[in-house]
Amino acid sequence: MTIRLLLADDHAIVREGVSDLLSAQTDIEVVGGAETALQVVALSVQLSPDIVVMDISLPGLSGIEATRQVVEAAPSTRVLILSMHSSAEHVYQAFGAGAMGYVLKEAAGTELVTAVRTVHAGRTYLSTRLPHEVMDRYFLDRATSSPLQSLSMRERQVLELVVEGYSSTEIGASLSLSPKSVNTYRSRIMRKLSIGDLPGLVKFAIRHGLTSY
Repeated sequence: MTIRLLLADDHAIVREGVSDLLSAQTDIEVVGGAETALQVVALSVQLSPDIVVMDISLPGLSGIEATRQVVEAAPSTRVLILSMHSSAEHVYQAFGAGAMGYVLKEAAGTELVTAVRTVHAGRTYLSTRLPHEVMDRYFLDRATSSPLQSLSMRERQVLELVVEGYSSTEIGASLSLSPKSVNTYRSRIMRKLSIGDLPGLVKFAIRHGLTSY
């Protein structure tokens, strides 16, 4: 059975390299590539790939939010994160968004192939470069305590765009909201997170893997 893959990374050279690596396998077919979160969600619905290999650092909405949207919009598609970020928080947020695997870009190509096949078989995969004991303990301690759990999907979308520096008008155009609604969401987010200013929101977003800045 051929595993149909969609690649999501904003760097064309990375997509080409990963595509060449995976396409060399007789049981894997790369069916498309995306540069942004919006593109990967749309292509997931259009192409119905078995797996999306997703980078976290995408322009606009992050790969973590894109993962959440792919899982909701294309339930039969599984997401495998391929990222340079190795922190426990990034891994926690990725799995919380619905990813089934997490591989570091520094890992060998053979590990990515193994991860693809593992996720396709319905099992989770954690990179061998990640400290499994720390991950297990982190998941156990944080499974129900992340402050992001209090935010709705729309609030997370607004938060990501706010900390990326977009104006209320730009965010509204991107999410089909009025600037007034965006400001209402931002106030609600700050209240839920007990954060009083934009620098505080940025620090929170970095700490919780919502942006790489």
